[in-house]
Amino acid sequence: IMFLDIRGFTRLAMTMPPERLVALLTSFHRQVVPIVRGRGGVIDKFLGDGVMITFGASRPSTRPAADALHALEEILASIGAWQAEAKRNGFSTMKLSVNGSVASGRVVFAALGDVHRLEYTVIGDTVNLAAKLEKHNKAEGTLALTPAATFTLACEQGFDPALAPQLHKSVAVAGIEGELDLVCWT
Repeated sequence: IMFLDIRGFTRLAMTMPPERLVALLTSFHRQVVPIVRGRGGVIDKFLGDGVMITFGASRPSTRPAADALHALEEILASIGAWQAEAKRNGFSTMKLSVNGSVASGRVVFAALGDVHRLEYTVIGDTVNLAAKLEKHNKAEGTLALTPAATFTLACEQGFDPALAPQLHKSVAVAGIEGELDLVCWT
């Protein structure tokens, strides 16, 4: 499970006309969605300035952790191009950055809702962990992070990091019991 979020977006949104806000979000989605799809990921949902993505849940994969971390690194590497596009389109007053997280494990993939509206989604501890880790980027001062166990699994599935992540040992994450070793991208 991957979560992405534009850092500082809520504050920015309070000062921006709605049509400009939508244009900025649309440009972000145009940047990341092809990368996600190219790595076999599926957009579970758009969450305002965030995105929840699954790998291996709705489309079987023998390497979902590797696919997710490859996509994460590609997204991090592409943010400079998105920032340049945003600047060309008049969003030059702020530095836009993106945070991400990836967690791996079992999830429940189901259609939820009622007879008038059903939506496919994933639920479970892995989803909650990924969401909490994305928020934890702020505390760590990182762009993206993943549990060391997910990183190890991804490497076993063929992931070879192109960027230089760092290991942060024994980290307390709000809402998570115990401590985690995290692999972080800065």
